Amino acid sequence: MKTKRALTTALLAGSLLISSGPTVAGTIKGKVTIARARNLADMVVYVEKAPGDFTPPKKHAVMDQKNLVFIPHVLPAVVGSTVDFLNSDQVLHNVFTPDKCAKKFNLGTWPRGEVRSMKFDQIGCSAVLLCNVHPEMEAYVVVLQNPYFAVTDKSGLYAIPDVPEGTYTLRVWNKKSLEFSQQVTVPKQGDATADLKLKG
Repeated sequence: MKTKRALTTALLAGSLLISSGPTVAGTIKGKVTIARARNLADMVVYVEKAPGDFTPPKKHAVMDQKNLVFIPHVLPAVVGSTVDFLNSDQVLHNVFTPDKCAKKFNLGTWPRGEVRSMKFDQIGCSAVLLCNVHPEMEAYVVVLQNPYFAVTDKSGLYAIPDVPEGTYTLRVWNKKSLEFSQQVTVPKQGDATADLKLKG
């Protein structure tokens, strides 16, 4: 009897753990197009607002400086995330932004192999990153409310994995500030497709 009762209790506890976990339904995927645009890379497709509070990852995101280029060119991040800026070049680099939403920070100038870090804590901020040693260098950090986002490839394809069931507003961030939003519903099982057409 005790063994049967213990087994029943264990099964109930297990079912509670399973039911209390997040419901992950599938992937939002599709293609972003802009009339007359050839290179459709580096746009951020994201869920504008998702229910719940989201903790930034403990592991810092990394933006490298290599061959006089910021890598990646566009880095989306959950609000509160810390970004490590690495210098992989033989020359000195600097990282700064003139954007108020990112506190107009200037991390100074440092040599190869060193890292400087910055926390991004304002939702909706899209901070341009520059190097005052090499004015041709440019990149962006886009700060979002939740982790449901993806960056497009050159053909405009994107895929946002592990999105819970529900109806959301999809938005697209791009350097040209083209306004766009579209609703998408993630089903209980399976994926959702959303092709997004922006006016150039």
